[in-house]
Amino acid sequence: MPERNPVVLAAVVVGVGVVCALHVGKLPVAIPVLQASLGLSLLQAGFLLSLVQLAGMTLGLLVGLMADHLGPRRVMLTGLGLLALGSALGGLSTGVRGLLATRVLEGLGFLLAVLPAPGLLRRRVHDPKTLARALGWWGAYMPLGTATALLCGAPLLALIGWRPVWLSLALLTLLTAIGLATQVSGDSAGATGASSLVAGRAPSPWTRVQQTLVAPGPWLVALAFFLYSGQWLAVVGFLPTIYNQAGYSGVVVGVLTALAAGINMVGNIGAGRCLARGIRPGVLLSTAYLAMALGAVVAFGAQGHPVWQYLAVLVFSGVGGLIPGTLFSLAVVLAPGEATVSTTVGWMQQFSALGQFLGPPLVAWVATQTGGWHWTWVVTGSCSLLGIALAAWLQRAWADRALR
Repeated sequence: MPERNPVVLAAVVVGVGVVCALHVGKLPVAIPVLQASLGLSLLQAGFLLSLVQLAGMTLGLLVGLMADHLGPRRVMLTGLGLLALGSALGGLSTGVRGLLATRVLEGLGFLLAVLPAPGLLRRRVHDPKTLARALGWWGAYMPLGTATALLCGAPLLALIGWRPVWLSLALLTLLTAIGLATQVSGDSAGATGASSLVAGRAPSPWTRVQQTLVAPGPWLVALAFFLYSGQWLAVVGFLPTIYNQAGYSGVVVGVLTALAAGINMVGNIGAGRCLARGIRPGVLLSTAYLAMALGAVVAFGAQGHPVWQYLAVLVFSGVGGLIPGTLFSLAVVLAPGEATVSTTVGWMQQFSALGQFLGPPLVAWVATQTGGWHWTWVVTGSCSLLGIALAAWLQRAWADRALR
């Protein structure tokens, strides 16, 4: 199959990410429905939000290594199949335990489907500016898919119920797999390209792991994503629950939460454009973490001012979106070599998933202990302050790499 235009290829890959993100975004707006139909507790809801990240926080490096060795397209197709299976089984489950178990399977499929994407783009898109923009758009897959699910979720849940929604997404995922298989050419056999060869052979899996874990760059981008991902999912994931408790209708809750999630992609896409125009990544990261810190303080600390609180959530998510768009580009640059791009992204994904696994239950625990959401900003604000310090180290690492 002849290779597609880079713009078309990037659009197909981003489309895969958006469909995968629908499976993450389908849950927040469904939590009130699941609480009513299955007796779901707030803490169980927190784990249900985060269990999709269980595979990522334990297998990210391994899946990245697999993608570098077997080829990203092949691994992504496998992931889409598992994601569809998990969603279908979830729609057929009869209790909370079954739903939690299928969420783990969905998490494995999600990881396999999205983790290799930056590496695939790196292999197929050769112009640096086009690659930067493509990775910026890739960074937007999560808020775009999440916002779509949140916006459409409430009407669909009211119309057909949560089980048909799960089953419909399983079918959509299978159709997406067919689209990827037909629109993106197959992986080259067993190698990542001439530049990745060592003595005429691709590096061994163990060599890739060693190269990745002894280099500082993969650790820095991984920690930076950890500090971002947990707080973003906790804030956006619990917005429907917060607004539902405040007495807002399901449609209003869906629209407000969808906007809060969707505006994140403005920062994602903007990061790619800013980097292509020469703005330093450290500046983008510091600005975003600062905005998230201030936004969280106002959003959860200014009780009784709903308009200002919601505007603060928009700032939190919108400006915070600069972080994933910047970190995906940094992961490609700071990987020890072309043969370790997916392994580096896998390590970053592992820490990102760890943050998303820990963030919602921790915020739910603080809210439960304090009797409300007014002290949860301490958790998110602490992550942002640590992120600002980490941004300076990332800037130095990026500058050192650029001089080589």
